[in-house]
Amino acid sequence: MDFLLNPNVAYLILLGAVLLAMMSIASPGTGLFEIGALFCIALAGYAIYRLSFNWWALVLLGLGIVPFVYALQKPKREIYLALSILLFVVGSVFVFPRTEGQPVVNPLVAIVGSGSLAVFLWFAVRKSVEAMSIRPSHDLAGLVGQVGEARTKINDEGSVQINGELWSARSEKNIPAGSSIRVVRREGFVLVVEKND
Repeated sequence: MDFLLNPNVAYLILLGAVLLAMMSIASPGTGLFEIGALFCIALAGYAIYRLSFNWWALVLLGLGIVPFVYALQKPKREIYLALSILLFVVGSVFVFPRTEGQPVVNPLVAIVGSGSLAVFLWFAVRKSVEAMSIRPSHDLAGLVGQVGEARTKINDEGSVQINGELWSARSEKNIPAGSSIRVVRREGFVLVVEKND
């Protein structure tokens, strides 16, 4: 575990913890981001505990969560997301204090790591939030009344094509294949149809 006490390694693990924690908040449910974040937080916590650190930088890392949560819920999310990324980057860069006038973390590692984190979070979180806010493009209730074509003979079961999509269908009366049909109602993913005269 001595390699964890290298400030550059600890810094990169801390960035990984921040990234995984933010992704688990932005897209919850899989459990992978959450487990990865907990693992990285444990490793980074061990390194921070064993190395000297700046309390104010840890406070900035904690404060970065607040605008991030607002970014997921508010209309002007870019401002909150930018503030959150700024707090996380500044907090992570200064978490380890300087020794004898020299930064503990290699400046190149800090610039590349923080810059990559900021760019990735900017695009990934914005796209995740946009995807969550988009309404489904397919309106199942809108199928009722649509006209299509019977692809097979329909009675107790069969297939119809409506707007270029193939659906399972049933009918009260026999409908020969190739007939024009109209959707009467939907029962789950099965359409109840009638012959369109």
